[in-house]
Amino acid sequence: MYADKILVCNECGQEFVFCAGAQDFYAARGFQNEPKKCKACRAARKDAAHAPRELFTAVCAACGGEAKVPFEPKSDRPVYCSSCFSKMRENG
Repeated sequence: MYADKILVCNECGQEFVFCAGAQDFYAARGFQNEPKKCKACRAARKDAAHAPRELFTAVCAACGGEAKVPFEPKSDRPVYCSSCFSKMRENG
C-alpha cells in the first residue's frame, strides 16, 4: 500500500528515506504530517534535551561540607549536601 519516499531534512538538508513501514506506523498512530528531520538530526535534538545540568558548588548549612546543586544558591536560603538533605527528609 505504501511506497518508500525520499524526503529532505529541514535541519541539515540531506535526503532521507521515509520507508513504507514507517509510513504505515505513522498512519496507524494517526499522524498527519511526514517527518521533517532525518534520523541523525532527530537523535541530535533528543540528545541535546538530555544534556547534563550545570552544577553549582555551595557550603552545606548543616555539616559545612561541599554541596553540588543544580541551582544557583542564594545567600538568604540554606543549602544542604545530599546526605544532610536525606537525613532531614527522614526526620521530617
